[in-house]
Amino acid sequence: MATDDFFRSRLDQMINLRHPLAVLAHRIAWPQIEAALAPALAHKNRAGTLVGEVDLFGPSAQLVGAGVSTAGRPRLSIRLMASLLYLKHAFNLSDEELVERWAENVVWQYFSGNEYYEPRPPCDATQIGRFRTAIGEAGVEELLKATIDTAVATKAVRPNEFERVIVDSTVQEKAIAFPTDSRLLEIARHKVVTAAKAAGIALKQTFAREGKTLRRRAGGYAHAKQYKRLRRVLKRQRTVLGIVLREVQRKIATATTESGATLHRLQTMMQRAERIRMQRPKDKGKLYAMHAPEVECIGKGKARQPYEFGVKASIAVTHRQGLIVGARTFPGNPYDGHILAAQLEQTSILLEDVGRTPKQVVVDLGYRGVDAENPRVAIIHRGRFKSMTNQQRRWLKRRQAIEPAIGHLKMDHRMNRCWLAGSLGDALHAVLCAAGYNLRWLLRAVLRGGIKPLFFALRLAMLQVMFIASALLSSSKKRSMSRIASMRCDSRWLPGAAAPG
Repeated sequence: MATDDFFRSRLDQMINLRHPLAVLAHRIAWPQIEAALAPALAHKNRAGTLVGEVDLFGPSAQLVGAGVSTAGRPRLSIRLMASLLYLKHAFNLSDEELVERWAENVVWQYFSGNEYYEPRPPCDATQIGRFRTAIGEAGVEELLKATIDTAVATKAVRPNEFERVIVDSTVQEKAIAFPTDSRLLEIARHKVVTAAKAAGIALKQTFAREGKTLRRRAGGYAHAKQYKRLRRVLKRQRTVLGIVLREVQRKIATATTESGATLHRLQTMMQRAERIRMQRPKDKGKLYAMHAPEVECIGKGKARQPYEFGVKASIAVTHRQGLIVGARTFPGNPYDGHILAAQLEQTSILLEDVGRTPKQVVVDLGYRGVDAENPRVAIIHRGRFKSMTNQQRRWLKRRQAIEPAIGHLKMDHRMNRCWLAGSLGDALHAVLCAAGYNLRWLLRAVLRGGIKPLFFALRLAMLQVMFIASALLSSSKKRSMSRIASMRCDSRWLPGAAAPG
């Protein structure tokens, strides 16, 4: 089989071009994605720094590092990195698993824009995280918007369906252990001791052995429901943590490290450890993890899990087809109704190219009392069932359709546990999970036949052109044959006939 490169095989000759991912490789508007993400990845114009020096002519200052730097390795293609984010959340993979499977899957490589098979990983796993942080929340929203535009362009969903959406909230949990008081106190002591050693501070006593013993005893007392003994252990753990903090505070001036980042980390760990030492069970604004201070405790009223630790996330899906048209996180655990306006604003931005905005919103009772804040939409919930029309009552019956969408987001697209750092990581993760969900939605639409492969459409167009050309050719042939027959029947043109006149 002839190829452009004799030593490599073309991917379009190795795969089935009817595969859903191969179809979407031509259907997603990659040029628009690249144009939207390119400004975030461009080299920045740096102001530079003045460096003083002394030469034969005396002291002088020179500007160093100014302008746009072109140093370093060229970036990987935007389409490749964007497709990796799509595949990661569509198939519920970690960054490491993603790059390994990409090197083995020829269809994934075709979806990423490769023309030839590449047996090596596309990049290091850490580059995916750096790309995700570089494009920011606006960049990942562009990825979500591209899936919505693809669904409209391929006629898998009608534009008027975006005028009615279902909105609900859930909790996007953080990747932390359950924050018991005993564990938090022991982790705080360990982190402060580790940071102090890194800064070159020699501690008189670290309480490593006693801390381990106290942690084990607390677990046993809590399991046996011996709460009086448990309180004594917690009191001792607070005392030990206080001793360590005061000693580090006295000796912080003797730190031998010259790194400002190390000292800053030590001070940060000390502040968080002091918060953990002083907080009590009924306090508000508690710290639930040393490495993730943004984590909040949210009670959802579930019998199996009374409290969830993470951030509140809002999801918006179309009423009929269930395509996600909005996903945002809201730190601070606000009331559900107060986040509706912000969620509809994001949905309207994502639907700019579609030309439609939500007009009816189907919600649960948690969104009552916010009609004045959302004057342009009709809020439908069962609290006003008696005043509804029959059509609105039928719409309300599909409010529960968002629940399986949230369940799939958590179980199949990595929303059940967020491993990204900080509040920015929470925001990026929620939108990317929605983008992965929409990609799987588009794959199912291809299998249903809602999206036709591009090359089949081109082939159909070519067949139509050929049919028209053959029809024109046959008609012209018939006309020429009829003209010859008429000429033969005319005696003036017969051989040996006399000239006219």
